[in-house]
Amino acid sequence: MMAVAAAQKNREMFAIKKSYSIENGYPARRRSLVDDARFETLVVKQTKQSVLEEARQRSNDSPLESNAAPAVPHITAKVPAKTVDENPKLEEIKTAEPIVKEPRSETVVAEPAVETKPEPQVNGKDAGLTEEEVFLQNAVSEDKEAEQAVQRAALVLRLREGMGSLARILKTIENFKGTIVHLESRPSKAPPSQFDILVKVDMTKQALLLLIRSLRQSSALAGVTLLAENNQSVKDPWFPRHARDLDNCNHLMTKYEPDLDMNHPGFADKEYRARRKMIADIAFAYKFGDPIPKIDYTESEVATWSMVYKNVKELMPKHFCQEYRVVFDLLEQEGIFGPNHIPQLEDMSAFLNKHTGFTLRPAAGLLTARDFLASLAFRVFQSTQYVRHIKTPFHTPEPDCIHELLGHMPLLADASFAQFSQEIGLASLGASDDEIEKLSTVYWFTVEFGLCKENGEVKAYGAGLLSAYGELLHAISDKPEHRPFDPSVTAVQPYQDQEYQPIYYVAESFEDAKEKFRRWVAAMSRPYEVRYNPHTQCIEVLDSVDRLDNLMSQLNLEMLHLNTALTKLKTTFG
Repeated sequence: MMAVAAAQKNREMFAIKKSYSIENGYPARRRSLVDDARFETLVVKQTKQSVLEEARQRSNDSPLESNAAPAVPHITAKVPAKTVDENPKLEEIKTAEPIVKEPRSETVVAEPAVETKPEPQVNGKDAGLTEEEVFLQNAVSEDKEAEQAVQRAALVLRLREGMGSLARILKTIENFKGTIVHLESRPSKAPPSQFDILVKVDMTKQALLLLIRSLRQSSALAGVTLLAENNQSVKDPWFPRHARDLDNCNHLMTKYEPDLDMNHPGFADKEYRARRKMIADIAFAYKFGDPIPKIDYTESEVATWSMVYKNVKELMPKHFCQEYRVVFDLLEQEGIFGPNHIPQLEDMSAFLNKHTGFTLRPAAGLLTARDFLASLAFRVFQSTQYVRHIKTPFHTPEPDCIHELLGHMPLLADASFAQFSQEIGLASLGASDDEIEKLSTVYWFTVEFGLCKENGEVKAYGAGLLSAYGELLHAISDKPEHRPFDPSVTAVQPYQDQEYQPIYYVAESFEDAKEKFRRWVAAMSRPYEVRYNPHTQCIEVLDSVDRLDNLMSQLNLEMLHLNTALTKLKTTFG
């Protein structure tokens, strides 16, 4: 929580002081998830380093008392090198070094029998805590009542000198009141270590912190790596588990852009900036379960909508994909779409929910890439409610409600496209910063600027094309290069933000795009799968055999019903 709060403060202060896009060399013509993902990675790295240094300094200023840990007697009892149970195997655990290398602590335990080695020094001082220890220390300091609660943890120990020292190390764990529940070994793949030992223990957070510090002083060990329960890294990023958690996913990267970016069309318009702030405040106050507040749009805003709407209607029959055209007609029939009024998000949300289960929630501006993609996992689309400046009706430097409503909403009511959008969101949960950048780039070249084939012709389905006629006409011309959609290639493709794209990716169909995307996502580094449960509106992490068994039972029951229905149909019409 400390790191999250610091990161949020860092982002807000950065936005207040300057335009992040211009300051970091990102062009001001258009704001995108890709830019935000890259910038967010930079901010997170800087914040993490700051938090770690602060925690290390506190640790060095207030070292633990020397009698905090029990004395460790010398023991030579034999311990089996390998035991077998149903826990995950050591081979499944990566042996790569932690992001933060393993510096040593000044903490001294009382008379350890395990031989110790000198502590590394940095400028004459102790190198400090590792990242894992900072997590543990923060957990202990933030919840004193739970300090003595027993939890399960997994340690990977790298033995320098073979199995001879294992007995002493295991006795050390016992002296720190740890209960060993699983133990196995394998030859080490990281010289000079001879063996890697996976040991799972039940012990308190405080005792675990002391144990790790003690073990890292042992000359018999080349390294100690802490893993979380179920072999998930303690550094896995937080992600929302229930739809209500999206209330915490509202970190803006461009909140103050109209006030600070001289290239923004509304920079010199005080009335427009005040209007933007008023609508943004409505979004900030929104909470899960609330009805989406109605916006009384001005005549000027409706006029801007009308110009873009009529332009879309002219281009749609020839250049838009069939799925878009079908839903657009339905929206007009139900009175939600029309040239003379801007649809309210509450009405559009009810329409989407009826057709694909997607809902909307108001956003004050462009969210961070991680927050925006996480929302899609719950079939929630975060939509702005403000309207672009009247001076530039056919272009906006950041998402506005015209782009959202005319570009995104119709296809979110299509079952196949809605599923593809949700799968991108699910893939983002727990993903690394690098993977968030890749997912954002895939989103950019598909959901924002994607093309697809239809009866041998290339049609647009990306919202950035559907709501911007200039780039649409460029995209379907023979000027840019058209490449087949391949997520592994698309994810690392540099994109153009100042001018029109030189490259567009063409999907054979939404189903083909989904299948390719699933194969690509399967190779991502996340050590578990996630699933959205629409009945509870929760994300289920599929990281245990019991959870998978329960899910398989549910799916088998559904398959039974489907087979029964198919049999009845064959009997009736066969």
